Amino acid sequence: MPAPEHYYVPAQSKWPIIATLALLITLFGLGTWFNDLKAGHPDSHGPWIFLSGSLLLAWMMVGWFGAVVRESRAGLYSAQLDRSFRWGMGWFIFSEVMFFAAFFGMLFYIRYWSGPWLGGEGSNGVSNMLWPEFRYQWPMLDTPDPKRYPAPQGIIDPWKLPLLNTVLLVSSSVTLTLAHHALKHGARRRLKLWLLATLLLGGSFLVLQGAEYLHAYHELGLTLGSGIYGATFFLLTGFHGAHVTIGALILLVMLLRILRGHFDARRQFGFEAASWYWHFVDVVWIGLFVFVYVI
Repeated sequence: MPAPEHYYVPAQSKWPIIATLALLITLFGLGTWFNDLKAGHPDSHGPWIFLSGSLLLAWMMVGWFGAVVRESRAGLYSAQLDRSFRWGMGWFIFSEVMFFAAFFGMLFYIRYWSGPWLGGEGSNGVSNMLWPEFRYQWPMLDTPDPKRYPAPQGIIDPWKLPLLNTVLLVSSSVTLTLAHHALKHGARRRLKLWLLATLLLGGSFLVLQGAEYLHAYHELGLTLGSGIYGATFFLLTGFHGAHVTIGALILLVMLLRILRGHFDARRQFGFEAASWYWHFVDVVWIGLFVFVYVI
C-alpha cells in the first residue's frame, strides 16, 4: 500500500498582514489623488500615499513569492499542493473575469438603457425633462450638461493604434504558447527567445497605449471629465493597461527564473500560471477592441 502524500504546511508568515496594509494604503492614496484632482488641489498628498502603498505592495510580493519559490525549489510541495495552487489560480482568474464583467455590464447599461432614457426613449424617457435639448447618440460627442462635462471633439480611430495593439497582443499570445511548448520539450534556448519576444510585444502595446492616451487628451479633448463616454473609455482601457503591466512584470520574473535554470518539463506551474493570466488579458483586450473602439 503506497504511503500517503505529505502535505506541506508553511510556518506563520508576516506577508498576509503586510499585503492587507499595502492594499489599504494604495487604494486610499489613489482615492485621495482622484478626489483632489476633481477638487482642483494641485498640492495633493495622494500621489505620495499611492506611491508608498505601491512600494510596500511590491516588497510584499517579492518577499512572499520569493518564499514560495524557495519552498518549491526545496521539493517541499506535493502533487496535492500543486492541485491547490492550480485551483487557486483558476479562482483568481475567475474573479478577474467578474471584475471586467462588471465594467462591461456598466458599459452596456449606459449604452442601451440609461443613455437612451436621457434622450427621451423608452418607458423611462421622462428623464429627458432634465435636459430637453439633449439627443442621445453613442459615442457621446454631445453631453447633457456641456458646461460641466465638455464633450470630446472626436474619438479614437479603431483602425489605427487600437488595431495595431490588437495585433501585438494576439501575437504575444502566440509567442507565449510557443515558449510554453519549448519548455515542455526542454528547448531552453527557444524558450528564452519566445518569452523575450512576448515581453517585447507586451511592452510595445503599453508604449502605443500611452501614445494613444496623449493623443486623446491633447488633440481630441477625450478625458475622464468629458462625460460618460470618456469616463468609461479610460476606466476600461486603463484597468486593462494596468493588468497588462502586471502580466508583463510576471513574465519578466518568469524569464529571470528561467535564466537561473528554474522550471522543467515536469515542474512548471509558475510558468503555466503566468501564461494563463497573460492569455486572459489578451482575451479581455479583444472584447475591449470590439465593444469600446469598434461598435
